[in-house]
Amino acid sequence: MRNAVKLTATTLTAGALALATAACGSDSSSSGSAAAADRALVVAASPTPHARILDYVRDHLAAKAGLKLEVKEVTDYVTPNTAVQDGSADANFFQHRPYLDDFDKQRGTDVVAVESVHLEPLGLYSKKVRKVADLPAGATVAVPNDATNEGRALRLLADNGVITLRAGAGTTATVRDVTGNPKNLRWKELEAAQLPRSLGDVDAAVVNGNYALDAGLRPATDAVVLEKAEGNPYANILAVKKGNENDPRVRKLAELLHSPEVRKYIQDTFQGSVVPAF
Repeated sequence: MRNAVKLTATTLTAGALALATAACGSDSSSSGSAAAADRALVVAASPTPHARILDYVRDHLAAKAGLKLEVKEVTDYVTPNTAVQDGSADANFFQHRPYLDDFDKQRGTDVVAVESVHLEPLGLYSKKVRKVADLPAGATVAVPNDATNEGRALRLLADNGVITLRAGAGTTATVRDVTGNPKNLRWKELEAAQLPRSLGDVDAAVVNGNYALDAGLRPATDAVVLEKAEGNPYANILAVKKGNENDPRVRKLAELLHSPEVRKYIQDTFQGSVVPAF
């Protein structure tokens, strides 16, 4: 049975911070370091696949490794980083490096990557077409509206011959960088979590792997086109506030996430919809 709890931003930030503060308050200066190592590592994570992977680690590997692990499910792409920044979570597991780099730049946070764990291939999904070539002229395509995932979505379309992007457009490309659009596609920019629900209203949508899985989609079989794993910079990472990279609890979790058992769990559970990145 899963113990992970879905939390709102307010609950995670206020509730977990209160627990952390209470725990810190009970430590003496001489025993604070040891007590910190004994406390549960609180990790904010997207429900699927991140929290599921962490649940597996907690239930099957953590106790033997001497790690107490608490998983907090969060369904947006902001709260996990702000929670790590303000100390109400010790770590998070939900994002790739380009997103984290952009978040730190835009928000003034100093959250850093610890280890890459897996890749969730981004996919184009549709209830109306099964081949990318069958997208009709004037079709509406929904894409994520955050900086790095929008660029990633447009790159997927460009790599499959649907559009052309401005030379030099990088990971933060937007629809304004589309220079070739032979089908005259119209764009609908939405929060990433809303994209699966938009499929009934648009001709196609580019959906992040975790949100596709949450919506019951199987990227390996349901996507019209899917990112290739080889050479992909968008592996999802375990991240912490700068300075906490060598917390013994964090290092233990990083080791467990790179274990043969976790590799097998990812491969067996997600059947190519989530790919180990180690």
